[in-house]
Amino acid sequence: MSNDFFRFKRFCIRHDRCAMKVGTDGVLLGAWGCVEGRRILDIGTGTGLIALMAAQRNPLASVLGIDIDEEAVRQAQENVSESPFSGRVTCALQDVLTFCPDERYDAILCNPPFFTEDTLPEGASRILARNNNVLPFPQLISHVGKLLTVGGTFSVVVPATLSQQIITLCLLEGLHLKRRCLVSTTSRKPPRRALLCFSSQPQTSVAESTLCLTAPDGSRSIAYKELTDAFYLDKS
Repeated sequence: MSNDFFRFKRFCIRHDRCAMKVGTDGVLLGAWGCVEGRRILDIGTGTGLIALMAAQRNPLASVLGIDIDEEAVRQAQENVSESPFSGRVTCALQDVLTFCPDERYDAILCNPPFFTEDTLPEGASRILARNNNVLPFPQLISHVGKLLTVGGTFSVVVPATLSQQIITLCLLEGLHLKRRCLVSTTSRKPPRRALLCFSSQPQTSVAESTLCLTAPDGSRSIAYKELTDAFYLDKS
């Protein structure tokens, strides 16, 4: 496989001009996040991966992916145009903090920046894409709350160590935890990521689950294969 692209079953993602390449976090969120409804928003779309996965999972939805990286948006638009979902997915250069759409969204997904260090040993564009100082969680969540329909959902992937902080911030904005999945790379390691889904309506219970990405032999676990079966090409 070329480093310049990642081929999925129904579309191909080229990411040679994007700061953030196709990665496990994005695939997990795209496969796990809530995508019900007719209008879906992908915040920080990057390559357009999550937007395309949402369109594949929900054939009735129109999907908008927004990003502040101009070059990433151009490449995302190209990825969308070459996909079978080009009629329902659009990508735009837009900062969510100034985004004022005419209608609200039924589902919002975001693989947000979560590095909080002031200086990172990476290229400038990658720092921009992954530094929490660019889009602080309180501001992100505040705007998400204003963009959701009544009963709408917000799905996000975050470091497991930050999950309780995010849950508290969301609750302050009227977003209630609906589902949570703690993700670990191996059965011997603590959870590395948390997949969280919130609703704009109060919940009577939370659907809790765990996911281990690798089997004892180092291959993808059965659970991981089942979650991503509609997207990944067959491989161990």
